[in-house]
Amino acid sequence: MNKSELAEKLAAELEVSASRGQEIVNAFVSVVTQALSRDESVQITGFGTFAPTERAARTGRNPATGAALEIAASSSVKFTVGSALKNAVNTQRKK
Repeated sequence: MNKSELAEKLAAELEVSASRGQEIVNAFVSVVTQALSRDESVQITGFGTFAPTERAARTGRNPATGAALEIAASSSVKFTVGSALKNAVNTQRKK
């Protein structure tokens, strides 16, 4: 499911227009992005937690040549799945 499909599903679930569904998805993405950029976590109980994380600089290898190369430190986002979501997915997959 992509962003447009998610917006359509939300609009149908909430019985609002498709454009309103798109606004809801865009607002959610914006709020989560702003929180993560402020180094805050976003926890949605039962669904999961989005948390900013740092990756240290490290030495890697070029797979083609085997030569060592430096990989710069970077910021990333980690998602930890909530128990309710995990259980729902596991239950559906067993059917």
